[in-house]
Amino acid sequence: MPPIFELENVSFDYDGIPALESLSLRFEPGQRVALIGANGSGKSTLLRLLDGLYFPKAGSIKFLGEPLTEERLGSDEFNLNFRRRVGLVFQNPDVQLFNPTVFDEVAFGPLQLRWPRAEVLRRVDETLDLLGILHLKERSPHRLSGGEKKKVSLASILVVDPQVLLLDEPTAALDPKSQSQVVDQVQGWKSTSKTVISATHQLELLEDIADLVYVMQNGKIIASGTPAEILLNKDLLTTANLIHAHRHSHGSFVHSHPHTHGHLDHKHDENE
Repeated sequence: MPPIFELENVSFDYDGIPALESLSLRFEPGQRVALIGANGSGKSTLLRLLDGLYFPKAGSIKFLGEPLTEERLGSDEFNLNFRRRVGLVFQNPDVQLFNPTVFDEVAFGPLQLRWPRAEVLRRVDETLDLLGILHLKERSPHRLSGGEKKKVSLASILVVDPQVLLLDEPTAALDPKSQSQVVDQVQGWKSTSKTVISATHQLELLEDIADLVYVMQNGKIIASGTPAEILLNKDLLTTANLIHAHRHSHGSFVHSHPHTHGHLDHKHDENE
């Protein structure tokens, strides 16, 4: 089977400002991949290219061996097949939500794919229940909390059971319980045919959501490895602006250690 995505020397810029530079990557079926990097490293741009929302200024992208181009997505047959298989959950749910009710939002994708009405009703209820938001079914998405909006945007993608999930900061704006639900969902896809590509700066999630990690900086891949390999490389994480040295005072004792968003490996030892 060909790679889900294959990128060759892909570059992209915003009005002349480079966002991605000469990326060559392969994403295989069933992989769980994390893209990590500081803000502006190119993570979100890469996800939008993979979702066919943007197109490279140079280089090429293939989806299952076929060119992923604006022209190809102009074909109803290719576009329908691609949208059925690939779903992107945006970091900011307000970008994604546009329907009058939560039900309409989650039903939109299945209706576009011309599912039977009974199947749409069943799948929408199942998906909302899975994420614990069935009680919001008739509410307006724009009157929900940030965490609730995030769940609705996730439900609008999960409802069609895509083969490829592109998740941009999947746990942003979620409370700890909701974060755990999303992480459990990603863990449940391990050893399945689903390919899950997550962009995140939350290092504490890596071992739960990914088997392979790409570290991005200034639109380039500067390192790759397993979550354990990446997390143990403090110099790399510091270079990528994912951790920083932070001084602590404990009485008369002062020490510094690297900080992450999740305060990984933070131990106070008087012998440090």
